[in-house]
Amino acid sequence: MSEKVAVITCAVLEIELVQFAREFPNVVHLEVLEQGLHLEPDKLRRELQATMDRVEAGTNADVIVLGYGLCSRGTEGVRTKRCRWVIARAHDCITHLLGSKERYAAYVAAHPGTYWYSPGWNKYGRPPGPGRYGDLHQLYVDQFGADNAEYLMETEQAWMKNYSRAAFVHLDAGDVAGEWKRTQDCAAWLGWECDFQAGDPALLRDLLAGPWDNDRFLVLNPGETFRMTADERVIEKNIPTAS
Repeated sequence: MSEKVAVITCAVLEIELVQFAREFPNVVHLEVLEQGLHLEPDKLRRELQATMDRVEAGTNADVIVLGYGLCSRGTEGVRTKRCRWVIARAHDCITHLLGSKERYAAYVAAHPGTYWYSPGWNKYGRPPGPGRYGDLHQLYVDQFGADNAEYLMETEQAWMKNYSRAAFVHLDAGDVAGEWKRTQDCAAWLGWECDFQAGDPALLRDLLAGPWDNDRFLVLNPGETFRMTADERVIEKNIPTAS
């Protein structure tokens, strides 16, 4: 592939994309945004758009590829001015690690109540477990006092009742053994089942290398945006309707 590619990714996929990018001389730039922006979709949209603008202006890339999925719809509405750009048909980063949206959907259907762990998520996120609990408890004690901290922790932990399984997925990048052990420790502390899933690197490698087939990727021209769909495509070009 002769086109020069710039990568903008969430930190959750940094470990894998940095390793894979070494295989492809066409990757001329890789930029990492902080994990957790999807919790505030409007903030993710602003930060991603600003980064895309800066990368377009400051590199000789022909194509910008995103290490993001729909991500709470925080990637909807961004666009380029000069470059073509590419995003995988994915709701979030777990699709990238498992290798396909079909595998992700099949796993979740077979194992509802799954919370995902990975080397990048464990490093940059705050996955459920004793570390997260201890850090938050101390923060609440410092800010609100011990009695209020207990109440706040009960409220904060309530969402975890929807989960019963920790699934660790990896692509042989980063400290796989160490992060698998951490995931097992978290699952034991939470009383959850625990599962080890070897991922499939094909989706991330093809995101970097192209060509980008329509089944797995959406390719957009300068000025074009996308929107979420209610079907297996996940996203589609946002084509304005005639007024």
